[in-house]
Amino acid sequence: MEPLAWSICLLIAAIALIALELFIPSGGLLSFLSAVAVLASVIVAFSAGPRTGLLMLVVTLIIVPAVLASAVRWWPHTPIGQLILIARPESPDDVLPDTEEYRGLKSLIGKVGRSKSKMLPSGAIVLEGRTYDAVSEGMAIDAGMAVKVIAVKTNRIIVRPTDQAVTSLAAQSANEGGDVLSQPIESLGIEGFDEPLT
Repeated sequence: MEPLAWSICLLIAAIALIALELFIPSGGLLSFLSAVAVLASVIVAFSAGPRTGLLMLVVTLIIVPAVLASAVRWWPHTPIGQLILIARPESPDDVLPDTEEYRGLKSLIGKVGRSKSKMLPSGAIVLEGRTYDAVSEGMAIDAGMAVKVIAVKTNRIIVRPTDQAVTSLAAQSANEGGDVLSQPIESLGIEGFDEPLT
């Protein structure tokens, strides 16, 4: 067999080994054998003559990178590529655990409450008698304004001001006089800290 035929056979074997590496996890052994076959292909071509060797070197420098680029592009779609690579979630909510707390936050969408503190853009809101941390859509919201929950993104409640009335009586009563920090300490039944050992 002529050296040129051997050179072409070694180049085809190298390409086959690269393709086989996509399906068989060999720990780099098939890649090493492929690199050896490419090098041997060029060396055998040079033994046939300098013109043949240069031609095979140019062909190798064009074909091998093209095969490697297509292999890298195609590898994630192979069975082993799908096992190794993690699929990207379709939305940020797909990575959150499906817990009662998160489902409860999702059920707040569309409900109207009051801002408990000034929101610049984050702050506290009162919905159905409970206080939640929330974020406005980028605008400042004064304390006591009616707000509507428009979305829950990755455990964050997003609100916007609204003209709708607060429908929950618990939220209204909590907003009117339920603020513990505005009450005197004596009305809460807490004793003084003057003599802690008595």
